Amino acid sequence: MNRYNKALVWFRRDLRHIDNAALHHALASSATVYCVFIFDKDILDPLLAEGRLDRRVAFIHASLQELDAELKRGGGGLIVRHARAATEIAALADELAVDAVFANEDYEPTAVERDAKIAKALQRAGRVLHLFKDQVIFAKDEVLSLASKPFSVFTPYKNAWLKKLSLPSGELNLDALAPLVCKPAKGQLAMLPTAPPMPTLASMGFDDCDLAALKIPTGMKGGATLLKDFIPRMSRYKASRDYPAVKGPSYLSVHLRFGTVSIRTLARLAAEALQSGEGGEGAAVWLSELVWRDFYFMILHNNPHVVGGAFKPEYDRIKWESGKEADQSFAAWCEGRTGYPLVDAAMMQLNQTGYMHNRLRMVTACFLIKDLGIDWRRGEAYFARQLNDFDLSANNGGWQWASSSGCDAQPYFRIFNPVTQSEKFDPEGQFIKRYLPQLAKLDRKHIHAPWLVPEMTLSMAGIVLGKDYPRPLVAHDEARKKTLARYAVVKK
Repeated sequence: MNRYNKALVWFRRDLRHIDNAALHHALASSATVYCVFIFDKDILDPLLAEGRLDRRVAFIHASLQELDAELKRGGGGLIVRHARAATEIAALADELAVDAVFANEDYEPTAVERDAKIAKALQRAGRVLHLFKDQVIFAKDEVLSLASKPFSVFTPYKNAWLKKLSLPSGELNLDALAPLVCKPAKGQLAMLPTAPPMPTLASMGFDDCDLAALKIPTGMKGGATLLKDFIPRMSRYKASRDYPAVKGPSYLSVHLRFGTVSIRTLARLAAEALQSGEGGEGAAVWLSELVWRDFYFMILHNNPHVVGGAFKPEYDRIKWESGKEADQSFAAWCEGRTGYPLVDAAMMQLNQTGYMHNRLRMVTACFLIKDLGIDWRRGEAYFARQLNDFDLSANNGGWQWASSSGCDAQPYFRIFNPVTQSEKFDPEGQFIKRYLPQLAKLDRKHIHAPWLVPEMTLSMAGIVLGKDYPRPLVAHDEARKKTLARYAVVKK
C-alpha cells in the first residue's frame, strides 16, 4: 500500500479502536490519521419517520463516546457529524486535505452503491477510498464450491469455511484470527483543533433511551463484559441456547452488528475452546452460528435480488392473505395479541427491549407466515424496525428460512406448532409469565394454551378470555391445511 501524509478513517459498523482493519491499515501507512463517524441522514431520516425513540441510535451514540475517549488517549479523537455521508465524506476529506479515506467494507446493496459514489467523488479530487474486510471472517467469494461457485446450502459451506481456516494438520489456524494492531506511534492520531462537540440525540431529532434499564451494555466495555460472562457458559451453549427462560445465548448480537466486538475475537475464542477440548459441543455450535453469519453475508452479496424477493423465485407465486382482516391479524401479531402465549410473549419482548431470542424468532416468523398466511416481507420489515441487532443479511435470511423461500430453508410443509414449541422450549412457562403477567397464575399444564383451560381454572387464575387475554386468532390445525394449499403453487 502507498504511504500517505494524511488519512481519514471512516467508522461505520466497527465502533472500536482495537482489532479494526481500517484503523490498522491507516495507522500503518499514514503519518497523520483523522477519525470520523457520520450520523447519516439518509439512514436516520427514515427512522425518524417511525418515531423519535430508537434504541439503536442511542446505542451508537453511547458507544461513540467511549470510542472518542479511547482515541483521545492516543492523541486523536473522533469527528462526529450529522449529515449525508454520501457527500460529507468527500467534503471532509477536502477540508482536512487527506490523501486517502480508509473504511471497513459494508456488504448491503445500498451501502455498496453509496461507497461507489464516494469513491468516484474522492477520485475526482485525486484521493482514494480503501475498503477492508472486517465484519466477517470470509467475505463475498472467498468460500466457493469445488466448481468455483457460491454455495446455497449451509452445511457444505460450513465445511468449506472450516477447511479454508484450517492448517494442513487439520487444526484451525488461530494465527489467521489474530487481532490487528491498532496502536499508533506518538502523534500519529490527530484531531481538529476546533472540532464541535458530538451532536446530541435531541439535536438529531431523537429521544434519549435508558439502555441501562433495558440491560443493554454499550460500547467496547459493554461487549467485553458480555463476552467475559459468556466464555464460562460456552461449553453449555448447545444444550441451553433454545430455551428463552435460560441464560444460554451470548447476547453479543448487537455488539457484532455495530462492531463493538471483533468477529475475529469471537471466532478465535470458539476455535481455542474447540482445540483445547474444553469447549465441547457448545463451542462447536457457537462457532457454527458465527459461520451462519458469514453465510448470509455471502448469500446477500451473490444474490442481491433477495432484498424484496424470494431466493427461490418460484415462491414469489404464493398468494398471501390481504385486506382488512389480514391487516388486523398482522397488527395483533405485532402487538402480541395472537392468543398463543409463546408467540405473544416473544413479541412483547421484542417491542419492550428490542431483543428476541433466536428460537422465538423462528417461532414468531413461522406463526405469521404459516398460521396467519401473511407475506414474510411484512414480518421482515417489522423486525427491521424493532431489532437492536437488525442486520439485513441475517434478518432476510432468517425470514426466508421460515417462509421456505430462501437458501437451505425449512421445507414448506414443516410448520411449527406454537403450542408444542411452547411446551418444549418454555416447559414451566417462565418466559411467558415474564412478559404476560396476566397468565402468571396458570400452571405448566395450562399456560401454553389458555383457550383449552376449564372455565373454573381460568376464573381462579383471574383470567377472562377475550378480556384479560385474547382468544386465538386462528386454529393451528386449520391454518396448517390452508398453508399446505397455499404453498401448492411451488410444486407446479
